[in-house]
Amino acid sequence: MTDTAKLTALAEAAKAALPDAVVETKIAFGELTLIVKREKLAGAVTFVRDDPAWRCKILIDICGADYPDRAERFDVVYHFLSVHNNLRVRLKAMTDSVSPVPSIVDLFPGANWFEREAFDLYGILFEGHPDLRRILTDYGFRGHPLRKDFPLTGFVEVRYNEEQKRVVYEPVKLPQEFRSFDFLSPWEGAQYALPGDEKATPAPKG
Repeated sequence: MTDTAKLTALAEAAKAALPDAVVETKIAFGELTLIVKREKLAGAVTFVRDDPAWRCKILIDICGADYPDRAERFDVVYHFLSVHNNLRVRLKAMTDSVSPVPSIVDLFPGANWFEREAFDLYGILFEGHPDLRRILTDYGFRGHPLRKDFPLTGFVEVRYNEEQKRVVYEPVKLPQEFRSFDFLSPWEGAQYALPGDEKATPAPKG
């Protein structure tokens, strides 16, 4: 059986075992993705962990992806590995900024910090998480920096105040107008070369 045939068989088995959970299956780049309903996520994770054909005992990562034009703008992506079956599988669930995703910390304790990271960077909520708070940004940080609508400058800046002898947060102040730079040489594309900039003139052929 080829790898694609094996993954196709697994996808069909997942749809048969989890008819109320699996919305869609995809095979790309030699890996299988199961798109599942958010409220059925825990059951799908339990299935790929415990079913003998899968045995995905290792949670590699949980990450987010932001699609602001969608009503459910976030993909919550789970990456699993089965050493026994030499298999990688991906689960995806969709949510918005207010609907929580079931936490899988009880199924995979290592999900604790992964879920906190997704909350910190995207604002994705996880229902049942034992300690859902920021993990990478500071306690006074505003917003979620990996959202597509998060400004490049952020909302606040941090500095040490000598008078107060502590770190303070202040609104971002730009000393000049925020500009975009293309980082190209000002002479690139020009029809002439200035003295000392001979590198801009193509060497004669032959």
